[in-house]
Amino acid sequence: MISYFIAALFLIIPLISSATNGLSIDHYMFSCPFAESMVKNAVFQALNNDPTLAAALLRMHFHDCFIQGCDGSVLIDSTEDNTAEKDSPANLSLRGFEVIDDAKKLLEDSCPGIVSCADILAMAARDSVFFAGGAVYDIPKGRKDGRRSRIEDTINLPQPSFNASSLIRVFGQHGFSAQEMVALSGGHTLGIARCSSFKNRLSKFDPTHEVDPSLEPNFAKSLSLRCLAGDNVPVPFDDTPNIFDNDYFASVQRGTGLLFSDQALFSSPRTRDLVSLYGSNRALFLFDFQRAIIKMGVLEVKEEGEGEVRLNCRRIN
Repeated sequence: MISYFIAALFLIIPLISSATNGLSIDHYMFSCPFAESMVKNAVFQALNNDPTLAAALLRMHFHDCFIQGCDGSVLIDSTEDNTAEKDSPANLSLRGFEVIDDAKKLLEDSCPGIVSCADILAMAARDSVFFAGGAVYDIPKGRKDGRRSRIEDTINLPQPSFNASSLIRVFGQHGFSAQEMVALSGGHTLGIARCSSFKNRLSKFDPTHEVDPSLEPNFAKSLSLRCLAGDNVPVPFDDTPNIFDNDYFASVQRGTGLLFSDQALFSSPRTRDLVSLYGSNRALFLFDFQRAIIKMGVLEVKEEGEGEVRLNCRRIN
């Protein structure tokens, strides 16, 4: 069963007002009153079959919002005359598109043309956090779907090679503080990275460099052995990759942060204390993560007249 049944802590906190950036908590109350439960059921069924999809849906929401705002553009398929965001090298490992498709079909059958794909993705990410053992929170709805999805836009995504200063700068461009950036980085408590994303930290794969000194030596040896099997070998970010807890921060404190950008949070004096704080206080991490993810979910949202409600999340109407 999904790990939320064994989670010991759930926080239900009113973190946002009833209306934000033209969005509202009760946006579908009259037009599609069962929208939230339909999305939640689709996510529940998907995660029961494959708990690793929690990380995938959360990551997809992040990759959507950081490019042209939270407008579902990451869901759009490429066409003959346009290469879409999802076919960028940074997005080729994204998964879970079929979960959004399943939820959209349910909603179109019940409330045709009402619920946007951008809202479905935002709700699915929230529900993934809950089902993986994170806190309960609500999000404003009413986003419209964007009509642009281009590979060149994904150059603005944070890179696994970023140091803390680069992360602070990139997140700051979207209005996030250093503390909010660290809290959002805690989303890596779910999921895995593949060897191609961190093998440059290992001297065996880059003979021109020594092993990254921020890596714990035994962990570095273990990674080197695992990655001998190829670039696609998956390695979890922490010891509980399907549970939304604060173990990620404990891993970073031990020197076993998987990506350079993970370990950089503890290497830098600008963010080290925040890593230690979240590593010792799960409740505070959950609270701050909620606030940050809700804020992320309203980045540059498309409102009436700026977007559409796609009938198929993979295609512009």
